[in-house]
Amino acid sequence: MSVSPAVPSTDATQPQRSWYKRNEIAITPWLFLLPAMLFFAVYVIIPIGQSFWISLHDWDGLGEKTWVGTANYERLLGIGDQNIDRKFEVSFWNNLRWLVLYLLAIPAGLFIALFLNQTVTGIRLYKSLFFFPFVISQVVVGLVFSWFYLPNDGLFDVITGFFGVDIRGGVLGNPSTATYGIIAAGLWPQTAYCMILYLTGLNAVDPEQVEAARLDGAKGRKMLWYVILPQLKPATFIAFVVTIIGALRSFDLISVMTNGGPFGSTRVLSFYMFEESLSEFGFRMGYGAAIAVVLFFIMLGFIVYFLWSMYQDEKGAR
Repeated sequence: MSVSPAVPSTDATQPQRSWYKRNEIAITPWLFLLPAMLFFAVYVIIPIGQSFWISLHDWDGLGEKTWVGTANYERLLGIGDQNIDRKFEVSFWNNLRWLVLYLLAIPAGLFIALFLNQTVTGIRLYKSLFFFPFVISQVVVGLVFSWFYLPNDGLFDVITGFFGVDIRGGVLGNPSTATYGIIAAGLWPQTAYCMILYLTGLNAVDPEQVEAARLDGAKGRKMLWYVILPQLKPATFIAFVVTIIGALRSFDLISVMTNGGPFGSTRVLSFYMFEESLSEFGFRMGYGAAIAVVLFFIMLGFIVYFLWSMYQDEKGAR
């Protein structure tokens, strides 16, 4: 009886695969992400750390840094035997006004998107008109509204004068109304941005769910609240985050329209940071960095809250 020779193991005949080949599927996505992560670290993470470090020093931006510890924060917040910085206090409350009123752009953008999502005559023209504020520069928006608010000659003064309303010094010349006038100017392009987000979200709404809701008798506000809005949560989340960041870092409109006036009544934290750090009478880099850190934590608090809320919603949906 003949015995067939033993067949050598295929594992022994194949060359040993390298470590990269064995882990290729797991490593490849990180290789694609690596350039973006490096850019994010160099241009975002490291500058944030540098801002923290500079805020603990007294520095004019050119000479040697002098370590002062938390003195900049104590002066800013009025800790210890110091009074709170009055300019910081005004800037902080103005930022809160911006934050609350800027959120009006979200429901306004939603309702405009619902209108533009219909098939009516001239809808492309309407979309172009509503989209227009988003594509123009904030500086241009500031200039347009500055002309709009001109005392006596501006269109706003003409309209309010027709109804017998007289704002002393004009909208931007009156400390009581200047901040609200700038916020109204900022709402114009911000509403257009939220509208675009919601238009994109409406294109992804499941038509089968809408049809099923109609068969169950849902329409109008019930259809919007129980069927459409739940499917627009991702767009709403992005709109909230972008609007909050836009409200807290508002700088260009203030710089163009009032330059912080009248009498410093329209300052916000980002503009005050610029004044302390880089303006003609500033160059207090440490103090400006402390303002930036406070602003960063306010932004971070809101963003973490919305991320946590979104995570909880996703967790509850599973």
